[in-house]
Amino acid sequence: MIIKPKVRGFICTTAHPDGCRALVKEQIDYVAAQPHAQGPKKVLVIGASMGYGLASRITAAYSFGAATLGVIFDKPASGSRTASSGWYNTAAFESFARADGLYARTVNGDAYLREIKKQVIDIIKADLGKVDMVVYSLAAPRRTAEDGTLYSSVLKTVGAPYTNKTIDLKNRAVSDITVEPATEEEIRATVKVMGGEDWKAWIDALKAADAIADNAVTVAYSYIGPSITHPMYADGSIGKAKDDLFAASKTITAEGIRAYISVNKALVTQSSAAIPIVPLYISILYKVMKAHGVHEGCIQQMYRLMNQKLYAGNPVVDEENRIRLDDLEMQEEIQSEVNDLWSTIATDNLDTHADLAGYDTDFYRLFGFGVEGIDYEADTDPEVAIPSLAANS
Repeated sequence: MIIKPKVRGFICTTAHPDGCRALVKEQIDYVAAQPHAQGPKKVLVIGASMGYGLASRITAAYSFGAATLGVIFDKPASGSRTASSGWYNTAAFESFARADGLYARTVNGDAYLREIKKQVIDIIKADLGKVDMVVYSLAAPRRTAEDGTLYSSVLKTVGAPYTNKTIDLKNRAVSDITVEPATEEEIRATVKVMGGEDWKAWIDALKAADAIADNAVTVAYSYIGPSITHPMYADGSIGKAKDDLFAASKTITAEGIRAYISVNKALVTQSSAAIPIVPLYISILYKVMKAHGVHEGCIQQMYRLMNQKLYAGNPVVDEENRIRLDDLEMQEEIQSEVNDLWSTIATDNLDTHADLAGYDTDFYRLFGFGVEGIDYEADTDPEVAIPSLAANS
């Protein structure tokens, strides 16, 4: 089939296997060319198919030669439907890793569920013994609890409405938007989905099964950002969940496994594209950071996390014991320029005030489109197997 991008709202419903494979190889080549610290050798990545999770898996494998076990929740191709980009990413990663003599295995299922945790732990015990790093990079819009209750996260403020600028990416128009506050029930549900409960449940399950090393490290990802985005993020319903994630890191550490929150840079992801105000901020931030030569994508962030922050001697943390990969984004000079542009941005000056082309490029690349060297007019087979899942089927 000829595979083209089909965008609905803030997601693309198609993905291109060749484009995804090329982008995975691009990330592998980046990491392989960098200096390497001494790091973990057996790594579990929960949420391993896209974005920071995928970049974490690539970095662990190609910086440290680590065996990696990934947990994903993705769909294979079916009839006229392509697979998800996460499926194609994982298939490509496993293919490259195995060709390079690296252990790579994947479990496809809902990471919140007890049976998936058991399946993962059984593989660890059989193949790896114990893991020495756990990356928790789950980004899900909803969670079904063990009792069958469905919890859905919301992207809302807390306490009061918030009005600021936003962008209609399809029509290239800047306008004001008012975001209403979440109810207490919505906040609780968002914390249930995106907070620290499941992260801690994974660590507890690994410990109970003696499947995690005593000196292991675990890391989860968060974002703080500037005051422009605080009502929607740091102080909003998502922020409440991230506060809970941070609290979980303290509890996990107190109970014997060193746990860190890595505060990462704002990037184009499926999650960030859905948050009002944030895409406009990101497009301005991209313009400023690129002009200063300090822009980073997921793979540059995760390489720096593991090789310069976590495993280059003592972990580099702030006063709250958080790792700050947003250090370049939050530089005073960068934020001052972003604020100046934000104060005057409008529909008629988008081209001079924001990097919308960069935003669009990163969005489409999430799904394997817009990649140099890929023939998007070619007849392409959407059926691609993930080696370890095919072996188990």
